Amino acid sequence: MIHQEQWQQLVAIIARHVPQDGRHYCPIDFLSFGRSSQPTSLAHVATWASFALIAQGQKALRMGDEVMHYGPGDLLLVTLDMPVQSCVVMATPEKPNLGVGITINETRLMRYLEHFPHHQLGSTAVSERGIAVHKVAPPLVDAVMRLVELLDHPQDIAALAPLIEQEIFYRLLTGPEGPRILNMALTERPGNKVARAARWLRENFHQPLKMDFLASSVGMSISSLHHHFKAVTAMTPMQYQKQLRLNEARRLMLIEKLDAGTAGYRVGYQSASQFSREYSRFHGQSPARDVRTLAVGPEWLNPPQ
Repeated sequence: MIHQEQWQQLVAIIARHVPQDGRHYCPIDFLSFGRSSQPTSLAHVATWASFALIAQGQKALRMGDEVMHYGPGDLLLVTLDMPVQSCVVMATPEKPNLGVGITINETRLMRYLEHFPHHQLGSTAVSERGIAVHKVAPPLVDAVMRLVELLDHPQDIAALAPLIEQEIFYRLLTGPEGPRILNMALTERPGNKVARAARWLRENFHQPLKMDFLASSVGMSISSLHHHFKAVTAMTPMQYQKQLRLNEARRLMLIEKLDAGTAGYRVGYQSASQFSREYSRFHGQSPARDVRTLAVGPEWLNPPQ
C-alpha cells in the first residue's frame, strides 16, 4: 500500500517541474509530465505502449464502450498504440491534476527480456485488454520518483536513467501485469500479433481494409485476428481503422485547413456523403460545424498522461 507521504512527495516533485498546464517533456527520453488546472472535455487522443501515474486529481479514459477512471494509487498501463478518448475529471487551480508518464521502449524491453528469468513472472491469468487500470505497487512508485529526481542532477541521467528503466521493467514484469506485458512483447503471443496488425492499420489507415491480407501478414486466421483484436482493443479492425481515419480528418481540417471533401478523400473515403455521415456519427456534428465550433486545445492533440 502506498503511504500518503510518498504521494505528497510525488506531487511536490511533479509540481516543481511543471509549473504550467500542458504536457511537458524532459531530458529523459521516456519520461513526461502532465498538468491541468481544470477538468477537460472528453477528447480523442492516441496512446502508445506506456504507463501513467496520477499523483493528484483524476482522469478518465474511454476505449470502445468501456470507461476507466484512475487517480492517486492507480497505474494506467497501455500495451499497444490505439485511439481512445481521455479527459481530466478532477482538477482545480489550487490542486491541479498532476501526472507522470513513462513510455515503454519496446526495443529496450525486448533486450531486457532476453536475460529475464521468466519463472519469476506471476501466473495469474489476465484479460487481453490493451489498456488496464490497477493499484500500483510502492516499489514501482519509488523507482519512478528516483527517475524524476535525476532531473535535479542532469550529470547523472546518462548513467543512471537506463538502470532505473530496467528496474521499472522488472517491477512491471513481476507485478500483476507481467503476463499482459509479455503478451505484448513476445512475437508468438496473440497480443503481439494484434499490436502488429494495429501498427499496420495506423500506418496504412487510408488504404482499403482487406482482412485476409492483414491476418496473413501477422500469422493469424481472419476469425482469430478478429477475436483477439476485439479482445485487446474493444474494437473490430474496421472500427479501429474508422477511428484513425476520422481523427486524422479532423486534424487535417483544423490544423491544415483542408475542406471536408479533401480531408475525407485524403484519409481514404471515396464518398463525401459517407465521410460526412460517419464523421457526424463519431464526432457528434457535421465536419463543417465541428470545425467552426471546436475550440482547439492541446488535450485532444496530445497523448494522455
